[in-house]
Amino acid sequence: MITINVNEAKIHLSHYLSEVEKGETVLICKRNRPIAEVRHIGAPSQTDRPIGLAKGTFTVPQSFFDELPEEFVSQFESGL
Repeated sequence: MITINVNEAKIHLSHYLSEVEKGETVLICKRNRPIAEVRHIGAPSQTDRPIGLAKGTFTVPQSFFDELPEEFVSQFESGL
């Protein structure tokens, strides 16, 4: 673990971020008191999300498919 002060973090942030990418953890201190820890979060998941997880939890009402009122549509068309 690398321990640095806030000023050092501001000046050399790119350097410390490259160290974090390599797996290092950086502890940032303010007046010698730890205030933040910067660590690598890992690669995002590459698996596909399953389809249909919310199936049956809600229904779309038939009124959803009704035409919008003319005054509502005209507001969109006028740019309001």
